[in-house]
Amino acid sequence: MKLAVNKKRSLWWAISLVIIAIGVISMVISTLNPDIQAPLRPGLDFIGGTRLQVERDCTKPGNCDQAIDINLVRDVAKSQGLGDASIQLVADRETQQDNGISIRSKNLNPEQRNQLLNTLSEKIGVFDPNKTSIDSVGPTLGRELFTKGLLALGLSLGGILIYLRFRFQWDYAIFAIVALFHDVLITMGIFSILGLAPTRIEADSLFVVALLTIVGFSVNDTVVIYDRIRETLKSNSNRTITDIVDDAVDQTLGRSINTTLTTLLTLFAIFLFGGETLKNFSLALIIGFTMGAYSSIFVASTLLAWWRERSEQPTLPENTESVAN
Repeated sequence: MKLAVNKKRSLWWAISLVIIAIGVISMVISTLNPDIQAPLRPGLDFIGGTRLQVERDCTKPGNCDQAIDINLVRDVAKSQGLGDASIQLVADRETQQDNGISIRSKNLNPEQRNQLLNTLSEKIGVFDPNKTSIDSVGPTLGRELFTKGLLALGLSLGGILIYLRFRFQWDYAIFAIVALFHDVLITMGIFSILGLAPTRIEADSLFVVALLTIVGFSVNDTVVIYDRIRETLKSNSNRTITDIVDDAVDQTLGRSINTTLTTLLTLFAIFLFGGETLKNFSLALIIGFTMGAYSSIFVASTLLAWWRERSEQPTLPENTESVAN
């Protein structure tokens, strides 16, 4: 059974445009949000500051009997001069109850950290020292990481464009880059939505690594389909471009789906069992790889067929003779 992607290409494009539009709207809302002020909720890696994450020790009798009052935590932070700190309750892994606190604030010296932890411990309970983490990043390093991340992403897209231009033609290269932007924008849009949602997911330096990985994975599928299109054009130049593209997609469809599914199985394992550090990284890859397979099949190939239909002019038969009256 042929998929015939070009018959419903308007539907595939509409789906992509709707998802991208929702993501862009979310990024605008996130930028206007005074608590975020960026298209995505920035992680500590980018904005600098101190993040403390603590969890109550529930092995001590009565220590976890009462739920943590987040307003009480905010009052404690305010008394320490941290009224603008971002505070979030965190569920522990064993009971899934909100027995932990994550506080992201301006840079704190060791004395300020100890004072904050001691005051919080007095108000809400004793913390487990084995589940206490403190991260600190300077604002200069944060800006440097952000700048280098954008530069790396720009250079990778430019390099891919040049490579595809020499291997194929300009229209192949341009539509492959359009498909890559499609994948990156959707991944960023979904992360923006999750950053506004109660999940408050942040984009850190690993998110930039994930975007670079998505770009590399997505273009691989696109190149396979484009290569099959080019081969068929050479051997069957008399066929219509839509038929050639449909056949190329059908011939490579099984490979694309199998490659994506086997990769996603590994990523879901990392997402579920890889720990908090790799959770957002694996989630970004899951979204990006899924969109990469979609864009290679339904976006990059159909855009190429649409463009060739519009740009190729019909030619007159060679033996046509003009009759002079």
